Amino acid sequence: MTMIAGAEPVRERVPVFVAACDPLSRDGVASQLRGHAVELVDERSIDPGVVAVVVVDEMDDRAASDVRVLRRRGAEHVVVVATRLDDAGLLAAAEAGASGVLRRSQVTPQSLVACIRAAAAGDGTLPPDLLGRLLGQVGRLQRQVLAPRGLTFSGLTDREVKVLRLLAEGLDTAEVSHQLFLSERTVKNVVHEVTSRLNLRNRTHAVAYALRQGLI
Repeated sequence: MTMIAGAEPVRERVPVFVAACDPLSRDGVASQLRGHAVELVDERSIDPGVVAVVVVDEMDDRAASDVRVLRRRGAEHVVVVATRLDDAGLLAAAEAGASGVLRRSQVTPQSLVACIRAAAAGDGTLPPDLLGRLLGQVGRLQRQVLAPRGLTFSGLTDREVKVLRLLAEGLDTAEVSHQLFLSERTVKNVVHEVTSRLNLRNRTHAVAYALRQGLI
């Protein structure tokens, strides 16, 4: 944000790349954004500072793939505008890494720009009813899929978290096994399972990963 003497603060223009399932949708959204403190860029200019807006009919596998591709190409923030959005599509958007999700029927230039600015600032945006549905989906996923396998959303079991926490405190394998009433072989197997599943190099890397993710 910049300041002009004797005037209100002037917001910096947010670079935005618009992708859509058809040229008409792309041009329509682009025209709605012009004049609203955004700078429209082409795909050659995609970088971490660009917010990508993806306009789709529904959030299906192809749309999720488009979001992932944009993120791999450098767009850290992606906003999805969908004509039809069911619970599965909402979860797919979240899993693909979308920063915001809007229903096309409810989008105005002002609400879209607000969502874009929120994404650029690192915040997420969901209409209140969609947020409730997403939380419901997350809860069901935890209860029906992860919990029966002893997993949490961190990708670690409770026992794995306990082992890594003790390792982070400086305990060796024998001390961890004594603390948790496990055999040393079991402790070693736990560490091996974590490093293999998460593609980590060794136990030090596993501890560092858990610390960065706020798991321990």
